[in-house]
Amino acid sequence: MIQKSIWAQFIGLVEIIDPIRKPDVPLEGSWNYNNSLIMLNLFSKSRRFRIRLLAAVFFALCGLAVSAAPVQAQQKTVRIGSFLAVTGQGSFIGAPALATLKLYIDLLNLQGGLLGRKVELIDYDVGIDTRTAQTAIRRLIDIDKVDAIIGGSTTGAAMSVLPIIQQARIPFLALAGSTALVSPLRKWVFKTSQTDRMACGKILSDMKKRGVRFLGLISGDGGFGRSMRAHCLDIAKNININVIADEIYRAQSRRVVEPLKRIKLKKNVQAVLNVGFGSSPAYVTQNFRKLGFEVTLYQTHGVATQDFLDFAGTAADGVRLPVPPIVIADKLPPNDPIKSILKSYMRLYKKRWDVEPSVYGTHAFDAIRLYALAVRRAGSFDREKIRQALESTNGYVGANGVVKMSPKDHLGLDFNAFRMVEIQSGEWVPIE
Repeated sequence: MIQKSIWAQFIGLVEIIDPIRKPDVPLEGSWNYNNSLIMLNLFSKSRRFRIRLLAAVFFALCGLAVSAAPVQAQQKTVRIGSFLAVTGQGSFIGAPALATLKLYIDLLNLQGGLLGRKVELIDYDVGIDTRTAQTAIRRLIDIDKVDAIIGGSTTGAAMSVLPIIQQARIPFLALAGSTALVSPLRKWVFKTSQTDRMACGKILSDMKKRGVRFLGLISGDGGFGRSMRAHCLDIAKNININVIADEIYRAQSRRVVEPLKRIKLKKNVQAVLNVGFGSSPAYVTQNFRKLGFEVTLYQTHGVATQDFLDFAGTAADGVRLPVPPIVIADKLPPNDPIKSILKSYMRLYKKRWDVEPSVYGTHAFDAIRLYALAVRRAGSFDREKIRQALESTNGYVGANGVVKMSPKDHLGLDFNAFRMVEIQSGEWVPIE
């Protein structure tokens, strides 16, 4: 029996080294009340993890015997690792994804887990920093010994870990938007979110229908902005839309007025497209109106959130963009194959967290369900068998579309994964 004095020493050590703390409120405008509600489990979870680690070290130093039974039990769990931007500028992306993973892993365990094994989530908040993401991935693989990884809120963070993933030969379901994650194809890398190239194609197709021939482009310099800008330039050239202004601003910056002024000087501009996410697109939208542009402003799927509508306000009216189906779930036709799946997810999420889900949660929703289905089809936890099962996914009905993967396609979505909308009086209105 452990003496009371030793317990007292341990509890004191915990409070000194790992006091209960509240998440820091980020400086940018992406923080909101909804995110704060669904983040509480993350901090309690990570604290429990650190306390268990501290306990192991403390009691080992005290010479206490440790039973082998917990280790044996631990070996019977399926460990899914995750690295997400849960706090800071990317919290609007990472917090809903983490909430979704927690929700569906709990549901899996209520149903008996996977092949009789309990599923455990090990998650790290990496913000939008690529080095922190790389550190988390190495820890997940080398120390936590996870069986698969789901995550990468931003393109920069997701791209930065690909060499580590490939070397470790571990299934990775990426949540970020860049086409570069799956093109060129990487054996162990899969993706559940629509690509930036698909979004460009959808946007430029709408412009083409409306007779736009001269485009003004403004982009953030982050990973998402650079990648999508390149795709938009390429597609525009292929369909004979001339980009006569091409401006770049610092990602997550408010300093967007000067680039917009330079675009406005181009008299032939018939539409403006902004490529970015976070708070900057709202600043672009507000200043676009203040400068008196008389052409249509297009944004990307990166702003398809209530946060953008709230932040941009009435300036957002008239903005066009491609959105994932969840954004207009109630307005989808009754015979749409994904409507019932979406509505079910939205009900469960709202019941668990008491907030509405965002588009970024759907990417995690599809990732965890695709992994679970692959394990069941493989009938094994062998990584190669699971990888092959993921690659052979055919007809999975998800939150963003019907998925059909192959050895040459680790995404499996088509252009129907996006729907064009126009913002009218603060509402997403389908225009297709």
